[in-house]
Amino acid sequence: MLSKLERRGPDHEGHYFQGAVALGHRRLSVIDLSSASNQPWIDETLGLALVFNGAIYNYKELRAELIGEGFSFVSDGDTEVVLKAYAAWGESFATRLQGMFAIAVWDQKRQQLVLVRDRFGIKPCYYSHGTYGFRFASNTQALLAAGDVDTGFDTVALHHHFTLHAVVPAPRTLLRGIRKLAPAHVMVVDAEGHDRVFPYWQLDASALEAPLSETEWIEATRAALIEAVRRRRVIADVPVGVLLSGGLDSSLLVALLAEHGGSDLLTFSVGFEDHPHERGHEFEFSDQIVERYATRHHKIHVPNHEVLDRLPEAIDHMAEPMVGQDAVAFYLLAERVSQHVKVVQSGQGADEVFAGYFWYPQMHQAEGSDVERFRSRYFDRDHDEYLRMMDPGYAGPDYTSALLEERLKAANSDEYLNRVLHFDVTTLIVDDPVKRVDNMTMAWGLEARVPFLDHQLVELVIRMPPQLKIRSNGKYPLKEIARGLVPDAVIDRPKAYFPVPALKFVRGQFLAFMRDLLNSRACRQRGLYSEDYVKSILDDPEHQLTRLQGNKLWHLAALEFWLQRNVDNVV
Repeated sequence: MLSKLERRGPDHEGHYFQGAVALGHRRLSVIDLSSASNQPWIDETLGLALVFNGAIYNYKELRAELIGEGFSFVSDGDTEVVLKAYAAWGESFATRLQGMFAIAVWDQKRQQLVLVRDRFGIKPCYYSHGTYGFRFASNTQALLAAGDVDTGFDTVALHHHFTLHAVVPAPRTLLRGIRKLAPAHVMVVDAEGHDRVFPYWQLDASALEAPLSETEWIEATRAALIEAVRRRRVIADVPVGVLLSGGLDSSLLVALLAEHGGSDLLTFSVGFEDHPHERGHEFEFSDQIVERYATRHHKIHVPNHEVLDRLPEAIDHMAEPMVGQDAVAFYLLAERVSQHVKVVQSGQGADEVFAGYFWYPQMHQAEGSDVERFRSRYFDRDHDEYLRMMDPGYAGPDYTSALLEERLKAANSDEYLNRVLHFDVTTLIVDDPVKRVDNMTMAWGLEARVPFLDHQLVELVIRMPPQLKIRSNGKYPLKEIARGLVPDAVIDRPKAYFPVPALKFVRGQFLAFMRDLLNSRACRQRGLYSEDYVKSILDDPEHQLTRLQGNKLWHLAALEFWLQRNVDNVV
Protein backbone atom coordinates (compact mmCIF):
# COMPACT_ATOMS: atom_id res chain seq x y z
CA MET A 1 0.00 0.00 0.00
CA LEU A 2 2.77 2.44 0.92
CA SER A 3 4.43 2.11 -2.49
CA LYS A 4 1.27 3.66 -3.97
CA LEU A 5 1.64 6.63 -1.60
CA GLU A 6 5.35 7.26 -2.03
CA ARG A 7 4.90 10.16 -4.45
CA ARG A 8 2.55 11.89 -1.99
CA GLY A 9 5.16 11.61 0.77
CA PRO A 10 8.70 11.30 -0.56
CA ASP A 11 10.62 12.30 2.58
CA HIS A 12 10.12 9.40 5.01
CA GLU A 13 8.40 6.05 5.42
CA GLY A 14 7.27 4.72 8.79
CA HIS A 15 5.37 1.72 10.17
CA TYR A 16 3.60 0.70 13.36
CA PHE A 17 2.31 -2.76 14.31
CA GLN A 18 0.30 -3.58 17.39
CA GLY A 19 -1.81 -6.73 17.48
CA ALA A 20 -4.31 -6.64 14.63
CA VAL A 21 -3.45 -3.02 13.81
CA ALA A 22 -0.88 -1.92 11.22
CA LEU A 23 -0.29 1.73 10.37
CA GLY A 24 1.93 3.08 7.61
CA HIS A 25 2.85 6.61 6.59
CA ARG A 26 4.68 8.46 3.82
CA ARG A 27 5.78 11.92 4.94
CA LEU A 28 6.06 15.19 3.07
CA SER A 29 8.11 17.34 5.47
CA VAL A 30 6.64 20.86 5.66
CA ILE A 31 6.26 21.66 9.37
CA ASP A 32 9.08 20.69 11.80
CA LEU A 33 11.46 19.17 9.28
CA SER A 34 13.25 17.11 11.93
CA SER A 35 12.81 13.37 12.46
CA ALA A 36 10.93 14.18 15.67
CA SER A 37 7.76 14.66 13.60
CA ASN A 38 8.10 11.47 11.57
CA GLN A 39 5.05 9.23 11.55
CA PRO A 40 3.39 7.05 12.70
CA TRP A 41 3.55 9.14 15.86
CA ILE A 42 3.37 6.93 18.93
CA ASP A 43 2.73 7.84 22.57
CA GLU A 44 3.03 4.65 24.63
CA THR A 45 1.99 6.41 27.83
CA LEU A 46 -1.27 7.64 26.33
CA GLY A 47 -1.76 4.42 24.38
CA LEU A 48 -2.19 6.29 21.10
CA ALA A 49 -0.77 5.96 17.60
CA LEU A 50 -1.39 8.48 14.81
CA VAL A 51 -1.00 8.87 11.06
CA PHE A 52 -1.99 12.23 9.63
CA ASN A 53 -1.95 14.03 6.29
CA GLY A 54 -2.35 17.80 6.00
CA ALA A 55 -1.56 20.95 7.94
CA ILE A 56 -3.05 22.42 11.13
CA TYR A 57 -2.82 26.20 10.92
CA ASN A 58 -3.65 26.87 14.58
CA TYR A 59 -1.39 24.17 16.01
CA LYS A 60 0.78 26.65 17.93
CA GLU A 61 -2.23 28.05 19.80
CA LEU A 62 -3.50 24.53 20.51
CA ARG A 63 -0.05 23.46 21.69
CA ALA A 64 0.04 26.32 24.20
CA GLU A 65 -3.44 25.40 25.43
CA LEU A 66 -2.52 21.74 25.81
CA ILE A 67 0.64 22.64 27.73
CA GLY A 68 -1.63 24.63 30.04
CA GLU A 69 -3.66 21.46 30.58
CA GLY A 70 -0.56 19.52 31.60
CA PHE A 71 0.62 17.92 28.37
CA SER A 72 4.30 17.97 27.45
CA PHE A 73 5.81 17.90 23.97
CA VAL A 74 8.99 16.46 22.46
CA SER A 75 8.54 17.83 18.92
CA ASP A 76 7.84 21.24 17.37
CA GLY A 77 5.30 20.33 14.66
CA ASP A 78 1.57 19.91 14.30
CA THR A 79 1.57 16.09 14.32
CA GLU A 80 2.10 15.66 18.06
CA VAL A 81 -0.44 18.42 18.68
CA VAL A 82 -3.11 16.45 16.78
CA LEU A 83 -2.45 13.32 18.85
CA LYS A 84 -2.58 15.15 22.16
CA ALA A 85 -5.67 17.10 21.07
CA TYR A 86 -7.41 13.73 20.75
CA ALA A 87 -6.05 12.69 24.14
CA ALA A 88 -7.44 15.89 25.69
CA TRP A 89 -10.77 16.26 23.92
CA GLY A 90 -11.67 12.82 22.62
CA GLU A 91 -13.72 12.23 19.51
CA SER A 92 -14.76 15.90 19.35
CA PHE A 93 -11.13 17.09 18.97
CA ALA A 94 -11.55 17.93 15.28
CA THR A 95 -13.81 20.86 16.15
CA ARG A 96 -10.70 22.57 17.54
CA LEU A 97 -8.59 22.13 14.40
CA GLN A 98 -8.21 24.80 11.71
CA GLY A 99 -6.72 23.48 8.50
CA MET A 100 -6.82 20.61 6.04
CA PHE A 101 -6.43 17.08 7.30
CA ALA A 102 -7.15 13.39 7.12
CA ILE A 103 -6.35 11.83 10.49
CA ALA A 104 -6.30 8.30 11.86
CA VAL A 105 -5.82 7.66 15.59
CA TRP A 106 -5.51 4.14 17.01
CA ASP A 107 -6.72 4.26 20.61
CA GLN A 108 -5.27 1.14 22.21
CA LYS A 109 -7.07 1.59 25.54
CA ARG A 110 -10.49 1.89 23.91
CA GLN A 111 -9.56 -0.52 21.12
CA GLN A 112 -10.91 1.79 18.44
CA LEU A 113 -9.67 3.50 15.29
CA VAL A 114 -10.81 7.10 14.82
CA LEU A 115 -10.78 8.59 11.31
CA VAL A 116 -11.40 12.32 10.76
CA ARG A 117 -11.57 14.43 7.59
CA ASP A 118 -11.40 18.23 7.32
CA ARG A 119 -14.47 20.37 6.82
CA PHE A 120 -14.25 20.67 3.02
CA GLY A 121 -12.53 17.39 2.21
CA ILE A 122 -9.32 19.08 1.07
CA LYS A 123 -7.42 15.97 2.16
CA PRO A 124 -8.71 12.56 1.03
CA CYS A 125 -9.68 9.54 3.14
CA TYR A 126 -10.70 6.32 1.37
CA TYR A 127 -11.51 3.00 3.03
CA SER A 128 -12.57 -0.55 2.26
CA HIS A 129 -14.28 -2.95 4.61
CA GLY A 130 -13.94 -6.52 3.41
CA THR A 131 -13.44 -10.09 4.50
CA TYR A 132 -9.89 -9.30 5.67
CA GLY A 133 -10.95 -6.41 7.92
CA PHE A 134 -10.81 -2.63 7.57
CA ARG A 135 -8.27 -0.66 5.52
CA PHE A 136 -7.90 3.05 4.79
CA ALA A 137 -5.59 5.17 2.62
CA SER A 138 -5.09 8.55 0.97
CA ASN A 139 -5.89 7.13 -2.47
CA THR A 140 -7.79 4.26 -4.02
CA GLN A 141 -4.67 2.88 -5.66
CA ALA A 142 -3.29 1.82 -2.25
CA LEU A 143 -6.52 -0.01 -1.41
CA LEU A 144 -6.62 -1.70 -4.80
CA ALA A 145 -2.98 -2.77 -4.42
CA ALA A 146 -3.86 -4.47 -1.13
CA GLY A 147 -6.38 -6.65 -2.95
CA ASP A 148 -9.72 -8.18 -1.99
CA VAL A 149 -11.72 -5.15 -3.14
CA ASP A 150 -15.06 -5.46 -4.94
CA THR A 151 -14.39 -3.58 -8.19
CA GLY A 152 -17.94 -3.84 -9.50
CA PHE A 153 -19.70 -0.58 -10.32
CA ASP A 154 -21.86 1.32 -7.87
CA THR A 155 -24.82 2.18 -10.13
CA VAL A 156 -25.83 5.21 -8.06
CA ALA A 157 -22.28 6.57 -8.24
CA LEU A 158 -22.20 6.06 -12.02
CA HIS A 159 -25.26 8.28 -12.37
CA HIS A 160 -23.69 10.98 -10.20
CA HIS A 161 -20.38 10.74 -12.11
CA PHE A 162 -21.92 11.35 -15.51
CA THR A 163 -24.37 14.00 -14.29
CA LEU A 164 -22.32 16.11 -11.86
CA HIS A 165 -19.10 16.57 -13.82
CA ALA A 166 -17.44 13.44 -12.35
CA VAL A 167 -18.51 14.28 -8.79
CA VAL A 168 -19.45 11.25 -6.70
CA PRO A 169 -20.41 12.51 -3.23
CA ALA A 170 -19.17 10.64 -0.17
CA PRO A 171 -19.47 7.97 1.01
CA ARG A 172 -19.74 6.44 -2.46
CA THR A 173 -17.12 5.92 -5.13
CA LEU A 174 -17.60 4.29 -8.54
CA LEU A 175 -16.35 1.00 -7.09
CA ARG A 176 -18.63 -0.88 -4.73
CA GLY A 177 -15.74 -1.99 -2.53
CA ILE A 178 -14.24 1.44 -1.87
CA ARG A 179 -15.91 4.20 0.12
CA LYS A 180 -14.71 7.60 1.33
CA LEU A 181 -15.25 9.46 4.56
CA ALA A 182 -17.43 12.53 4.06
CA PRO A 183 -15.93 15.96 4.82
CA ALA A 184 -16.47 17.22 8.38
CA HIS A 185 -17.16 13.70 9.63
CA VAL A 186 -15.68 11.29 12.16
CA MET A 187 -15.68 7.51 11.73
CA VAL A 188 -15.02 5.28 14.73
CA VAL A 189 -14.25 1.62 14.02
CA ASP A 190 -14.15 -0.80 16.95
CA ALA A 191 -12.07 -3.96 17.30
CA GLU A 192 -14.88 -6.09 15.88
CA GLY A 193 -15.08 -3.95 12.76
CA HIS A 194 -18.32 -2.17 13.58
CA ASP A 195 -18.32 1.51 12.72
CA ARG A 196 -20.26 4.63 13.54
CA VAL A 197 -20.06 7.86 11.58
CA PHE A 198 -21.12 11.33 12.67
CA PRO A 199 -20.54 14.98 11.66
CA TYR A 200 -18.45 17.24 13.86
CA TRP A 201 -19.28 20.46 11.95
CA GLN A 202 -22.06 21.76 9.73
CA LEU A 203 -22.11 24.88 7.57
CA ASP A 204 -24.80 27.35 8.65
CA ALA A 205 -26.24 29.27 5.70
CA SER A 206 -28.99 31.08 7.59
CA ALA A 207 -29.22 34.86 7.38
CA LEU A 208 -27.61 36.96 10.10
CA GLU A 209 -29.98 38.18 12.79
CA ALA A 210 -28.44 41.66 12.57
CA PRO A 211 -27.93 42.44 8.87
CA LEU A 212 -24.67 44.05 7.77
CA SER A 213 -24.32 46.94 5.38
CA GLU A 214 -22.47 46.44 2.09
CA THR A 215 -19.41 48.17 3.50
CA GLU A 216 -19.49 46.00 6.61
CA TRP A 217 -19.73 42.83 4.51
CA ILE A 218 -16.77 43.87 2.37
CA GLU A 219 -14.62 44.78 5.36
CA ALA A 220 -15.48 41.59 7.24
CA THR A 221 -14.63 39.55 4.15
CA ARG A 222 -11.37 41.42 3.66
CA ALA A 223 -10.29 40.73 7.25
CA ALA A 224 -11.21 37.04 7.06
CA LEU A 225 -9.42 36.57 3.73
CA ILE A 226 -6.25 38.33 4.89
CA GLU A 227 -6.14 36.08 7.95
CA ALA A 228 -6.72 32.96 5.82
CA VAL A 229 -3.88 33.89 3.48
CA ARG A 230 -1.57 34.80 6.38
CA ARG A 231 -2.14 31.49 8.17
CA ARG A 232 -1.27 29.49 5.08
CA ARG A 233 1.94 31.45 4.57
CA VAL A 234 3.44 31.47 8.06
CA ILE A 235 2.60 27.89 9.09
CA ALA A 236 5.41 26.20 7.17
CA ASP A 237 9.11 25.66 7.68
CA VAL A 238 9.72 25.77 3.92
CA PRO A 239 9.06 28.51 1.29
CA VAL A 240 5.45 28.90 0.09
CA GLY A 241 4.77 29.79 -3.56
CA VAL A 242 1.60 30.81 -5.42
CA LEU A 243 0.00 29.24 -8.49
CA LEU A 244 -0.73 32.35 -10.56
CA SER A 245 -3.25 31.70 -13.31
CA GLY A 246 -3.79 35.32 -14.30
CA GLY A 247 -7.34 35.37 -12.97
CA LEU A 248 -8.71 37.49 -10.15
CA ASP A 249 -8.45 34.84 -7.43
CA SER A 250 -4.77 33.93 -7.68
CA SER A 251 -3.82 37.53 -8.50
CA LEU A 252 -5.51 38.70 -5.29
CA LEU A 253 -3.63 36.04 -3.30
CA VAL A 254 -0.32 37.41 -4.58
CA ALA A 255 -1.38 40.97 -3.82
CA LEU A 256 -2.48 40.16 -0.26
CA LEU A 257 0.69 38.19 0.42
CA ALA A 258 2.80 41.10 -0.84
CA GLU A 259 0.79 43.70 1.10
CA HIS A 260 0.81 41.80 4.40
CA GLY A 261 4.35 40.74 5.04
CA GLY A 262 5.24 38.59 2.07
CA SER A 263 8.52 39.27 0.30
CA ASP A 264 10.51 37.48 -2.36
CA LEU A 265 7.32 35.78 -3.57
CA LEU A 266 7.62 32.80 -5.91
CA THR A 267 4.88 32.55 -8.53
CA PHE A 268 4.17 29.96 -11.24
CA SER A 269 2.03 30.05 -14.38
CA VAL A 270 1.36 27.45 -17.09
CA GLY A 271 0.17 27.82 -20.67
CA PHE A 272 -0.72 25.48 -23.53
CA GLU A 273 -0.81 25.71 -27.29
CA ASP A 274 -3.56 27.88 -28.73
CA HIS A 275 -6.54 26.42 -30.56
CA PRO A 276 -8.35 28.26 -33.39
CA HIS A 277 -11.34 28.70 -31.05
CA GLU A 278 -9.56 29.25 -27.74
CA ARG A 279 -6.27 30.55 -26.42
CA GLY A 280 -4.16 28.17 -24.38
CA HIS A 281 -2.70 30.66 -21.89
CA GLU A 282 -3.36 33.83 -19.91
CA PHE A 283 0.20 35.10 -19.59
CA GLU A 284 -0.72 38.67 -20.53
CA PHE A 285 -2.67 38.90 -17.25
CA SER A 286 -0.31 37.00 -14.96
CA ASP A 287 2.58 39.08 -16.32
CA GLN A 288 0.90 42.23 -15.01
CA ILE A 289 0.83 40.83 -11.47
CA VAL A 290 4.43 39.69 -11.73
CA GLU A 291 5.50 43.16 -12.83
CA ARG A 292 3.53 44.99 -10.14
CA TYR A 293 4.79 42.87 -7.23
CA ALA A 294 8.23 41.92 -8.60
CA THR A 295 7.72 38.23 -7.88
CA ARG A 296 10.24 35.55 -8.75
CA HIS A 297 8.19 34.14 -11.58
CA HIS A 298 8.35 30.88 -13.48
CA LYS A 299 6.43 30.74 -16.76
CA ILE A 300 5.81 27.22 -18.03
CA HIS A 301 4.87 26.38 -21.63
CA VAL A 302 3.41 22.94 -22.39
CA PRO A 303 3.11 21.74 -26.01
CA ASN A 304 0.05 19.71 -27.00
CA HIS A 305 2.04 16.53 -27.56
CA GLU A 306 3.12 16.61 -23.92
CA VAL A 307 -0.51 16.77 -22.77
CA LEU A 308 -1.19 13.50 -24.59
CA ASP A 309 2.17 11.90 -23.81
CA ARG A 310 1.85 12.57 -20.08
CA LEU A 311 -1.87 11.87 -19.78
CA PRO A 312 -1.32 8.25 -18.60
CA GLU A 313 0.77 9.50 -15.68
CA ALA A 314 -1.89 11.98 -14.65
CA ILE A 315 -4.59 9.30 -14.85
CA ASP A 316 -2.47 7.00 -12.67
CA HIS A 317 -2.50 9.62 -9.90
CA MET A 318 -6.25 10.26 -9.92
CA ALA A 319 -7.78 8.56 -6.89
CA GLU A 320 -11.04 8.66 -8.84
CA PRO A 321 -11.60 9.43 -12.54
CA MET A 322 -11.83 13.15 -13.31
CA VAL A 323 -13.04 14.97 -16.42
CA GLY A 324 -11.89 18.51 -15.63
CA GLN A 325 -9.74 19.58 -18.57
CA ASP A 326 -7.19 21.13 -16.23
CA ALA A 327 -6.29 17.94 -14.34
CA VAL A 328 -3.37 17.18 -16.64
CA ALA A 329 -2.48 20.88 -16.58
CA PHE A 330 -2.13 20.83 -12.81
CA TYR A 331 -0.13 17.61 -13.02
CA LEU A 332 2.38 19.13 -15.45
CA LEU A 333 2.46 22.44 -13.58
CA ALA A 334 3.04 20.68 -10.24
CA GLU A 335 5.99 18.78 -11.68
CA ARG A 336 7.78 22.04 -12.47
CA VAL A 337 6.71 23.82 -9.30
CA SER A 338 7.90 20.95 -7.07
CA GLN A 339 11.43 21.57 -8.31
CA HIS A 340 11.34 24.94 -6.50
CA VAL A 341 8.98 24.68 -3.51
CA LYS A 342 7.08 22.15 -1.41
CA VAL A 343 4.03 24.30 -0.67
CA VAL A 344 1.87 26.59 -2.81
CA GLN A 345 -1.25 28.64 -2.29
CA SER A 346 -3.93 28.25 -4.93
CA GLY A 347 -7.19 30.02 -5.75
CA GLN A 348 -9.57 27.05 -5.79
CA GLY A 349 -12.86 27.67 -4.04
CA ALA A 350 -13.28 31.38 -4.77
CA ASP A 351 -15.81 30.82 -7.56
CA GLU A 352 -17.90 28.43 -5.47
CA VAL A 353 -17.84 30.56 -2.35
CA PHE A 354 -18.36 33.94 -4.06
CA ALA A 355 -20.62 32.84 -6.97
CA GLY A 356 -18.16 33.45 -9.77
CA TYR A 357 -19.38 31.00 -12.42
CA PHE A 358 -21.73 31.98 -15.24
CA TRP A 359 -24.44 29.56 -14.19
CA TYR A 360 -25.07 31.13 -10.78
CA PRO A 361 -26.83 34.29 -12.07
CA GLN A 362 -28.81 32.08 -14.47
CA MET A 363 -30.00 29.90 -11.60
CA HIS A 364 -30.72 32.94 -9.45
CA GLN A 365 -32.96 34.49 -12.08
CA ALA A 366 -34.65 31.29 -13.26
CA GLU A 367 -38.10 30.10 -12.29
CA GLY A 368 -39.28 26.63 -11.38
CA SER A 369 -38.44 24.14 -8.67
CA ASP A 370 -35.10 24.21 -6.88
CA VAL A 371 -34.00 21.07 -8.71
CA GLU A 372 -35.07 22.21 -12.16
CA ARG A 373 -33.35 25.59 -11.82
CA PHE A 374 -30.11 23.79 -11.02
CA ARG A 375 -30.41 20.80 -13.34
CA SER A 376 -31.16 22.76 -16.50
CA ARG A 377 -28.01 24.87 -16.10
CA TYR A 378 -25.52 22.44 -14.59
CA PHE A 379 -26.12 18.74 -15.27
CA ASP A 380 -23.70 17.34 -17.86
CA ARG A 381 -26.51 15.23 -19.29
CA ASP A 382 -30.13 14.75 -18.33
CA HIS A 383 -31.49 11.42 -17.17
CA ASP A 384 -32.91 10.44 -20.55
CA GLU A 385 -29.53 10.96 -22.23
CA TYR A 386 -27.86 8.96 -19.46
CA LEU A 387 -30.19 6.05 -20.20
CA ARG A 388 -29.32 6.27 -23.92
CA MET A 389 -25.62 6.39 -23.12
CA MET A 390 -25.40 3.42 -20.76
CA ASP A 391 -25.94 -0.27 -21.33
CA PRO A 392 -29.50 -1.16 -20.18
CA GLY A 393 -28.02 -3.16 -17.30
CA TYR A 394 -27.10 0.15 -15.63
CA ALA A 395 -30.52 1.74 -16.01
CA GLY A 396 -32.23 3.05 -12.91
CA PRO A 397 -34.07 6.06 -11.49
CA ASP A 398 -32.78 9.64 -11.58
CA TYR A 399 -30.53 9.23 -8.54
CA THR A 400 -28.81 12.59 -8.98
CA SER A 401 -31.95 14.72 -9.00
CA ALA A 402 -33.05 12.95 -5.81
CA LEU A 403 -29.67 13.68 -4.20
CA LEU A 404 -29.83 17.32 -5.29
CA GLU A 405 -33.32 17.79 -3.87
CA GLU A 406 -32.22 16.30 -0.55
CA ARG A 407 -29.07 18.43 -0.28
CA LEU A 408 -30.77 21.70 -1.26
CA LYS A 409 -33.50 21.12 1.32
CA ALA A 410 -30.86 20.45 3.98
CA ALA A 411 -29.23 23.86 3.48
CA ASN A 412 -30.82 26.17 6.06
CA SER A 413 -31.26 29.31 3.98
CA ASP A 414 -34.26 31.17 2.64
CA GLU A 415 -32.17 32.26 -0.35
CA TYR A 416 -32.12 29.84 -3.28
CA LEU A 417 -28.66 30.82 -4.49
CA ASN A 418 -27.18 30.41 -1.02
CA ARG A 419 -28.69 26.91 -0.89
CA VAL A 420 -26.95 26.18 -4.21
CA LEU A 421 -23.64 27.57 -2.94
CA HIS A 422 -24.02 25.51 0.24
CA PHE A 423 -24.40 22.37 -1.91
CA ASP A 424 -21.45 23.41 -4.02
CA VAL A 425 -18.94 24.07 -1.23
CA THR A 426 -19.95 21.07 0.89
CA THR A 427 -20.40 18.54 -1.94
CA LEU A 428 -19.47 19.48 -5.51
CA ILE A 429 -16.19 21.29 -4.91
CA VAL A 430 -14.89 18.42 -2.75
CA ASP A 431 -14.82 15.95 -5.63
CA ASP A 432 -14.03 18.28 -8.51
CA PRO A 433 -11.50 21.13 -8.18
CA VAL A 434 -10.35 20.36 -4.63
CA LYS A 435 -9.67 16.68 -5.29
CA ARG A 436 -8.11 17.50 -8.65
CA VAL A 437 -5.64 19.92 -7.15
CA ASP A 438 -4.74 17.64 -4.24
CA ASN A 439 -4.19 14.57 -6.45
CA MET A 440 -2.19 16.34 -9.12
CA THR A 441 0.04 18.35 -6.79
CA MET A 442 0.65 15.60 -4.24
CA ALA A 443 1.68 13.34 -7.11
CA TRP A 444 4.86 15.44 -7.07
CA GLY A 445 5.18 15.86 -3.30
CA LEU A 446 3.73 19.37 -3.53
CA GLU A 447 1.23 20.59 -0.94
CA ALA A 448 -1.50 22.94 -2.21
CA ARG A 449 -3.20 25.24 0.29
CA VAL A 450 -6.54 26.86 -0.55
CA PRO A 451 -7.25 29.98 1.54
CA PHE A 452 -10.62 30.63 -0.11
CA LEU A 453 -11.80 27.46 1.64
CA ASP A 454 -10.78 28.64 5.09
CA HIS A 455 -13.79 27.49 7.07
CA GLN A 456 -14.17 30.75 8.98
CA LEU A 457 -14.16 32.72 5.71
CA VAL A 458 -16.76 30.37 4.20
CA GLU A 459 -18.91 30.53 7.35
CA LEU A 460 -19.06 34.31 6.87
CA VAL A 461 -19.62 34.50 3.11
CA ILE A 462 -22.26 31.75 2.87
CA ARG A 463 -24.56 34.02 4.93
CA MET A 464 -23.96 37.06 2.72
CA PRO A 465 -26.98 38.16 0.63
CA PRO A 466 -26.66 36.51 -2.80
CA GLN A 467 -27.37 39.78 -4.61
CA LEU A 468 -24.09 41.12 -3.25
CA LYS A 469 -22.11 38.08 -4.42
CA ILE A 470 -23.46 37.98 -7.99
CA ARG A 471 -23.22 41.72 -8.64
CA SER A 472 -20.83 42.69 -11.47
CA ASN A 473 -21.03 39.20 -12.99
CA GLY A 474 -20.10 37.51 -9.71
CA LYS A 475 -17.47 37.73 -6.98
CA TYR A 476 -18.30 41.38 -6.32
CA PRO A 477 -16.79 41.38 -2.79
CA LEU A 478 -13.47 40.04 -4.09
CA LYS A 479 -13.44 42.61 -6.88
CA GLU A 480 -13.94 45.39 -4.36
CA ILE A 481 -11.16 44.04 -2.14
CA ALA A 482 -8.86 43.80 -5.16
CA ARG A 483 -9.35 47.43 -6.32
CA GLY A 484 -6.06 49.24 -6.04
CA LEU A 485 -4.16 46.00 -5.43
CA VAL A 486 -4.78 44.26 -8.75
CA PRO A 487 -4.90 45.92 -12.18
CA ASP A 488 -8.44 46.75 -13.31
CA ALA A 489 -7.77 44.79 -16.50
CA VAL A 490 -7.50 41.63 -14.39
CA ILE A 491 -10.46 42.47 -12.15
CA ASP A 492 -12.91 43.42 -14.90
CA ARG A 493 -12.04 40.82 -17.52
CA PRO A 494 -14.67 38.17 -18.28
CA LYS A 495 -14.43 35.02 -16.18
CA ALA A 496 -11.93 32.60 -17.78
CA TYR A 497 -11.17 28.95 -17.15
CA PHE A 498 -7.89 27.08 -17.00
CA PRO A 499 -7.53 26.50 -20.74
CA VAL A 500 -6.54 23.09 -22.12
CA PRO A 501 -8.05 23.39 -25.60
CA ALA A 502 -6.89 19.96 -26.78
CA LEU A 503 -9.28 18.24 -24.34
CA LYS A 504 -12.24 20.44 -25.25
CA PHE A 505 -11.96 20.66 -29.03
CA VAL A 506 -11.03 17.03 -29.65
CA ARG A 507 -9.30 16.39 -32.97
CA GLY A 508 -6.17 14.83 -34.50
CA GLN A 509 -4.11 12.61 -32.21
CA PHE A 510 -6.45 13.25 -29.29
CA LEU A 511 -9.46 12.07 -31.28
CA ALA A 512 -7.60 8.98 -32.49
CA PHE A 513 -6.55 8.19 -28.92
CA MET A 514 -10.11 8.44 -27.58
CA ARG A 515 -11.57 6.48 -30.50
CA ASP A 516 -9.09 3.68 -29.89
CA LEU A 517 -9.95 3.64 -26.19
CA LEU A 518 -13.69 3.38 -26.76
CA ASN A 519 -13.30 0.76 -29.50
CA SER A 520 -10.80 -1.28 -27.46
CA ARG A 521 -11.50 -4.86 -26.50
CA ALA A 522 -11.42 -3.93 -22.80
CA CYS A 523 -14.08 -1.26 -23.28
CA ARG A 524 -16.32 -3.50 -25.36
CA GLN A 525 -16.04 -6.37 -22.89
CA ARG A 526 -16.80 -4.01 -20.01
CA GLY A 527 -20.12 -3.27 -21.66
CA LEU A 528 -20.66 0.01 -19.86
CA TYR A 529 -21.64 2.23 -22.80
CA SER A 530 -24.23 1.88 -25.55
CA GLU A 531 -22.40 1.31 -28.85
CA ASP A 532 -24.92 3.51 -30.69
CA TYR A 533 -24.31 6.39 -28.30
CA VAL A 534 -20.53 6.08 -28.59
CA LYS A 535 -20.81 6.11 -32.37
CA SER A 536 -22.98 9.24 -32.34
CA ILE A 537 -20.42 11.08 -30.16
CA LEU A 538 -17.48 9.96 -32.31
CA ASP A 539 -19.27 11.19 -35.43
CA ASP A 540 -19.19 14.81 -34.18
CA PRO A 541 -16.85 15.05 -31.17
CA GLU A 542 -16.11 18.78 -31.22
CA HIS A 543 -19.73 19.84 -30.91
CA GLN A 544 -20.80 17.38 -28.23
CA LEU A 545 -20.36 19.68 -25.24
CA THR A 546 -22.04 19.72 -21.85
CA ARG A 547 -23.77 22.71 -20.29
CA LEU A 548 -20.49 23.48 -18.52
CA GLN A 549 -18.63 23.29 -21.85
CA GLY A 550 -16.96 19.94 -21.18
CA ASN A 551 -16.44 17.51 -24.05
CA LYS A 552 -18.71 14.45 -23.81
CA LEU A 553 -16.29 12.25 -25.72
CA TRP A 554 -13.56 13.06 -23.22
CA HIS A 555 -15.96 12.16 -20.38
CA LEU A 556 -16.45 8.68 -21.81
CA ALA A 557 -12.79 8.18 -22.61
CA ALA A 558 -11.54 9.50 -19.25
CA LEU A 559 -13.48 6.91 -17.25
CA GLU A 560 -12.47 4.07 -19.57
CA PHE A 561 -8.81 5.09 -19.46
CA TRP A 562 -8.88 5.34 -15.65
CA LEU A 563 -10.38 1.86 -15.38
CA GLN A 564 -7.80 0.38 -17.74
CA ARG A 565 -4.90 2.04 -15.89
CA ASN A 566 -6.06 1.51 -12.29
CA VAL A 567 -8.55 -1.34 -12.03
CA ASP A 568 -8.23 -3.87 -14.85
CA ASN A 569 -4.90 -5.29 -13.68
CA VAL A 570 -5.93 -5.61 -10.03
CA VAL A 571 -6.20 -9.18 -8.77
